[in-house]
Amino acid sequence: MTGLATILGATGFVGRRLQQKLTAEGWDVFAPAKGDKTLFGRDMGVVFYCAGLTADFDRRPFDTVEAHVTLVAELAQAGRYEQLIYLSSTRLYDSQAAASLDETAPLLFDPTDPRRTYDLSKALGENITLTRTEGRGAVARLANVFDWEPEAPGFLSEWLIEAARTRELQLDSSPHIARDYIHLDDVVAALIAMSEKPASGVVNVCGGELTANGEIANLFLQAGWHVSFSRDVSPAPPPRADNARLRALGVTPAPVKDVVRRYLEGLKERSLA
Repeated sequence: MTGLATILGATGFVGRRLQQKLTAEGWDVFAPAKGDKTLFGRDMGVVFYCAGLTADFDRRPFDTVEAHVTLVAELAQAGRYEQLIYLSSTRLYDSQAAASLDETAPLLFDPTDPRRTYDLSKALGENITLTRTEGRGAVARLANVFDWEPEAPGFLSEWLIEAARTRELQLDSSPHIARDYIHLDDVVAALIAMSEKPASGVVNVCGGELTANGEIANLFLQAGWHVSFSRDVSPAPPPRADNARLRALGVTPAPVKDVVRRYLEGLKERSLA
């Protein structure tokens, strides 16, 4: 299926790759610049809401609220869209006590914790998307997205980018920290699948399993890299997010270790060429 798509946050990590893919598939893609209010006076088709702050949310709390809530509220009021897909995060599960959660689990937050500005603002953006769009809204809760394109954000992305430069890797983390990873291309496939079904409610866009840094480091060691960690802490793992709804849409994310293994093989082949 192709059609009209509007991408908010098209210059960001996910939005940029999504725009490339949609354009290649023949979609008519509108990617307004930040602050461009002309989008409210036009038909927007399927809106992919990729705007947001992640790494610097604690330093910019008010910008975080504006990015996660204010614009989506304006979109909901404008109403000139077929579907609104709001990108959220599985880190909303981090403060929950359960070992495993699906999309139906109630979310609990401590409003006195300043670090919950991110979670609370994303949750409010989800609420507006799901309850104020006359049934046309859906939420994609993304796990830790990774890639190796230049300046790709996130711990694993930075690790992979550094691996192309040197075989001696010193990482400011612990081998015991575990996360749910999903490759950027699988995220893009999931967002397009959500628009084509179309999906409703919340969909966990995640790998569906937790992988420790040490497990990934073993792949590097087997491939000829040396990896050391600066810390040796063992924090409680976050809840595992279930991805059954994502797989029901026809998207089965590649396991992170398979993706990393293929990437390292490609680096070795290029070094021998």
